[in-house]
Amino acid sequence: MSKLGTLGARLHRGEIGYDFVGKRKIWYGVSILITITAILGLTVGGLNMGIEFRGGAVFTTEKTSASVSQAETYAEEASGHDAIVQKLGNGGLRIQIADIDTAKSDEIKTALAKDLNVDSEKIAADLVGPSWGEEVANKAWQGLAIFMVLVVIYLAIAFEWRMAVAALVALIHDITITVGIYALVGFEVTPGTVIGLLTILGYSLYDTVVVFDSLKEQTKDITKQTRWTYSDVADRSINGTLVRSINTTVVALLPVAALLFIGGGVLGAGMLNDISLSLFVGLAAGAYSSIFIATPLVADLKEREPQMKALRKRVLAKRAQAAAKGESVEEPVVEEEFEDDDEDATPAVVGPRNQPASRNRGRGRPSGKRR
Repeated sequence: MSKLGTLGARLHRGEIGYDFVGKRKIWYGVSILITITAILGLTVGGLNMGIEFRGGAVFTTEKTSASVSQAETYAEEASGHDAIVQKLGNGGLRIQIADIDTAKSDEIKTALAKDLNVDSEKIAADLVGPSWGEEVANKAWQGLAIFMVLVVIYLAIAFEWRMAVAALVALIHDITITVGIYALVGFEVTPGTVIGLLTILGYSLYDTVVVFDSLKEQTKDITKQTRWTYSDVADRSINGTLVRSINTTVVALLPVAALLFIGGGVLGAGMLNDISLSLFVGLAAGAYSSIFIATPLVADLKEREPQMKALRKRVLAKRAQAAAKGESVEEPVVEEEFEDDDEDATPAVVGPRNQPASRNRGRGRPSGKRR
């Protein structure tokens, strides 16, 4: 078995692990800092909305010797607006100019043909009206709102409302960071960006649900034992699925990184940046939030319940008692007095089911005491 596979198996069995829930305040602080930075980027710089949202024109030329910087200068002089110019694979240029109407586009087309020394009839002009761009933006917001509502309803039914709230916070966290990165780097926001945002929400939700499913299974009848608190089991659920989450994220990030850094950066295919940046940032943020935000937040909410507070009190008391006697605090101690429970009832199993038998061998136990 590979080292990573061995590590994953040990994490799943609970032999090793990182205290995600216990150190949650550190990760909450990191998330708050990143979110504030993203919000500042949105407030100060704002989003570079594409012509699909603002309205404008896209001019595509045939092969020309003019450079990108020269074309930008010509386009800005002809239109009076900022222009975005991209070099195409065939040597032509793609010139985007926002906030212009049909009459103005004809004048710009003629001026560009003269400055670039190309035939005006071979310059393709695609116009987008501002009303169409506004409709696209509204549809995008509607789609995002519907997705969020459906996610909350599903998680509230399949799990519980606390998990639904935690997943919603994680999704908003991912969207805020991704949008903030767009504002900071100045990448253009297009319908492809919106598609990328909706896609990353699915990935983020998948990782979160995997952990929630494990947590739900392992916390069944948790109050019938005094070995683990809810936070302890939440930690084990995260550690048990950690390698799976990392593998899933890395495999998804590799092709997206190729699109972003090779396609958009090396080859200069700027249109790939629209969707690849949102996917790359969103996938990384989604993996982070499902591990460091969603599950610790569920543990925070659950630990506020009276029964979980009582369980924590009993667990800590048992551990203190065991420590005073010089016994291992990891020794499973089953509550002997359950309310309305049969004396012969089998204790609930919480945490990993497949603990190695060797871990309990050689430890002193009071004779005749049933476990």
